[in-house]
Amino acid sequence: MGKDIKGRELGKGLTQRKDGRYSAKFTNRLGKREEKCFSTLPEARNWLEDARYEDRHRLFNPSSGMTVDDWFDFWKDNIVNDLAYNTLRNYQERYRRNIQPVIGKMRLEDVRPMHCKMVLNAMDADYQGGTIEQAYITMGTLFKSALMNDLINKHPMDGVRYNKPLREPKAIRALTVDEQSKFLEAARNSHNYRQYALLLETGLRTGEMIGLTWDSINWETGELTVSKQLEYRHSRGTWHALPPKTKASYRTIPLTQRALSILKEVYEEKEGRKKSPELEQTLPYVDRLTGQIKMLDMRELVFINYRTGMPNKNSSYDTHLYKLCDVAGIEHFCMHVLRHTYATRAVEREVPYKVLQKLLGHASLKTTMDRYVHTTGESLKEGVRRFEAAS
Repeated sequence: MGKDIKGRELGKGLTQRKDGRYSAKFTNRLGKREEKCFSTLPEARNWLEDARYEDRHRLFNPSSGMTVDDWFDFWKDNIVNDLAYNTLRNYQERYRRNIQPVIGKMRLEDVRPMHCKMVLNAMDADYQGGTIEQAYITMGTLFKSALMNDLINKHPMDGVRYNKPLREPKAIRALTVDEQSKFLEAARNSHNYRQYALLLETGLRTGEMIGLTWDSINWETGELTVSKQLEYRHSRGTWHALPPKTKASYRTIPLTQRALSILKEVYEEKEGRKKSPELEQTLPYVDRLTGQIKMLDMRELVFINYRTGMPNKNSSYDTHLYKLCDVAGIEHFCMHVLRHTYATRAVEREVPYKVLQKLLGHASLKTTMDRYVHTTGESLKEGVRRFEAAS
């Protein structure tokens, strides 16, 4: 217990210095010692009580001298914790590898543009432009959140730029009509044929297809609702249910007759298929639209492996695809190419771009246009011919 200069007890964490001022101190949850001095005892007691409460409930106050490390941990666990797994992983990797070594121990309020630029400069020799961009985005998002929560008065990334050019983006791979036909013919007798065919009819993301449950299908209206996804975490050896990638990814898709027929075939066979005991799991996930906890009942999954009675992992699908490509005599591709192929066929069949955006679950029309709408010299000539013919 602390004492004043006359030897009277003041309480734990409180002491009076020889100059008459009062010192309040405690060790926070991270093992860091925090201390502040005040002119009066009530001020010291109030600060100590507030600081302990903030630490206990993981709340922060700029006056507590919180570091960038402190803020990152809080931000990761409480503010962006509902983002896609891969996005969070990228944030954490760039922070731990590149940002933390330079500014992690600094007080949040002391970070300036020059410090942020130091982070990017330190990466220049060893990293590609795309990775530097990831660090730039991580810092920008982290400090923007601090600014919005009144923890800092100015965004320390203002005016900060990076100069290393990005690699040219890889061309979007999509199957040609001939490749698609050869692939489906090669896949026709495989146990995954219906999954591949459904992706080519709907443009679902792989995780959305793996996490598809029977209650997502409206047989009367012929529609499929995307409200969750499922992925296997190899690092943990467990399955995880997740909300769709973004809020725009929540969507209801009118099914083609081919897609509806595929799902009806699977439904008719569902009682006779093998089911692993692990399917008894119900996996929680946070609904992005409501913030509520929802459950994915694995017994209701549309697609499971005929041999294991469990869903196929994304990597297993890719491995199987490569074998089918060899049979079909076409270049190897991964599962996401089936989604690109669906979008490409839609563009070729003149599906309106705004409609395609909604079908794919893109947050912005720009994403759809940038990926799937390509202007060639011939398309320019065709556009002029159509313009002229309508005059």
